[in-house]
Amino acid sequence: MLTYPNIDPVAVSLGPLQVHWYGLMYLLAFLFAWGLATHRAKQRDGWNSEMVSDLIFYGALGVVVGGRVGYVFFYGFDQFLANPLWLFQVWTGGMSFHGGFLGVMIAMLLWCKKYKMTWFQTLDFIAPCVPTGLMFGRIGNFIGGELYGRPVADPNFAFGMIFPTDPLQLVRHPSQIYQALCEGLILFIVLWWFSSKPRPRYAVSALFLIGYGIARFVVEFFREPDNGLLFIGWMSKGQFLTVPMILIGLWMMWYAYQKKIYDWGPLKNS
Repeated sequence: MLTYPNIDPVAVSLGPLQVHWYGLMYLLAFLFAWGLATHRAKQRDGWNSEMVSDLIFYGALGVVVGGRVGYVFFYGFDQFLANPLWLFQVWTGGMSFHGGFLGVMIAMLLWCKKYKMTWFQTLDFIAPCVPTGLMFGRIGNFIGGELYGRPVADPNFAFGMIFPTDPLQLVRHPSQIYQALCEGLILFIVLWWFSSKPRPRYAVSALFLIGYGIARFVVEFFREPDNGLLFIGWMSKGQFLTVPMILIGLWMMWYAYQKKIYDWGPLKNS
C-alpha cells in the first residue's frame, strides 16, 4: 500500500496572499496549452501569436466558468439550492470536465466569430493541447485529496492508499493519478502524434472525443461516484455523460473521412 503524501494545499504563502496548488495546476495547464498551441501555429498558415493568446484566454474562461457551473448543476445541485453562493467558491474544488467542455465550445464560437475561422478548424487545432491541462487538473485533485477512488478489494493492493479527506478512512484507488495518465498523458501522446500530419477536418476533434470518452468511462470503474450510481446499478453519472461523446466522436470520424476536407498540408482544399 502507498502512503498518501499529504501535501499542504497551499503551495506558496506570502503574508495574507496564499497560492493553492489547485490554482497553480490551472496556471500550468494554461501555460502548457499556450506553449503547445504556439508551436502548432508555426506549422499552420493564417495563424499568429495574437490569435493563439486570444484562443487560450477564451478557452480559459470557458473552462473555469463552464467547469464550475457544470459541476454545481451536474453533481451538487442540492448544495447549490441550499447555498447559491457555493457556486462562486471555486477555491473549495469541484470542476466538471463535461461542464468545462461545453464552456469551451461556447468560448470557441465567440473566438471563431472574431477571427472568421470555422468552428472545427479551431477545435482540430486546439484539441491536442487540451489533455495536458486535464493531466494537471487531476494532479490538483490528487493533492487536494478530492475525487478519490473506490475502495480496493484487497487492502494490500500495491497502489492503494488512504486519503485523509476520506471520512471512512478506507484503502482506495488513487483514481486521480489513473485519470492524469489516461485522460492526460496518454491521450496527449496519441493526439499529438495523430495531428502531426494533415488529417481531414473533424478527425482530430473526433479522436479527442473518442479517446477521452473511453479513458473516462474505464477509469470511472475505479473512481468513487460523485453522486451515487445510475442505471442498472453500475453506471456512474460520469460514464453516462461520456457515452454521447464516444458516439458523436465515432460518427464524426466517419464523416471526416467521407468529406475529406483538409485545412493544411499538400491536400489542402478549403
